[in-house]
Amino acid sequence: MVVTERENEILLFEQHEHARVCGEFAKQWRDDYFSGHDNRKSVTYAIFEHDNGWIELDQQPLLNKETLLPYSFIDYPLKPKLAAYTNCINRVEKEDDYAALICSLHYTSFFEGYANGRGAEFITQERLRQEKLRRRLKINKESLLFHYNLLQFCDNLSLYLCLNEPGVDKENEFFWFREGFSQTFSYNSQKRLMAKWLNKDTVSLSDFPFKEEITVTLNYKAIPKKRICHLQEEYDTKAMQQRIVKLVKGK
Repeated sequence: MVVTERENEILLFEQHEHARVCGEFAKQWRDDYFSGHDNRKSVTYAIFEHDNGWIELDQQPLLNKETLLPYSFIDYPLKPKLAAYTNCINRVEKEDDYAALICSLHYTSFFEGYANGRGAEFITQERLRQEKLRRRLKINKESLLFHYNLLQFCDNLSLYLCLNEPGVDKENEFFWFREGFSQTFSYNSQKRLMAKWLNKDTVSLSDFPFKEEITVTLNYKAIPKKRICHLQEEYDTKAMQQRIVKLVKGK
């Protein structure tokens, strides 16, 4: 889950729903800004499907009894989270080797820099998979790096729409995004792209990379805090709500 907190309620965005919006961004990426067109179908598939391992877990949200918040993708218990990562890559690999390679690189990047052995078995497993897929595929390293960065950028842009309260001031955004997105691209000389809420319905994006302005819809459920101890019941019975956001060209 992508989890955000308001004064009296908790908003829950399913991971696969968030990934669907990521895929919409990938589809709209400008052709002249895209590297490695031969793999575009695989890249778009990877971005749409990169969180499909969470589908089952998100139907049974877990409550963190210490924080009294549902576990999010950030703090979810490690063992089932790693199983979800593996399930996703396995599912994608059944359909598309190149997409699986991108997803595997995406997930192993989460553990870069750790020295405490966290996720070590998963990293070993995925590095072996990556080697196997690289041998099987004809890889252009420059294009692969772009495709990997594109997945991570689309992932972060969709998270930006989920994790921030619509219309929030720049200084009060979720801290990951206040200085822009860490993924950079050659089309704008590696400058960071900056997003900003113009109002509750509109976000501007600098060095706009898409074919045209995009309107996306994110489905979510809102759980009253006073009912959070009945999380599963509330999640099963609450109707979906929608967050509709238009992305426009920024300065």
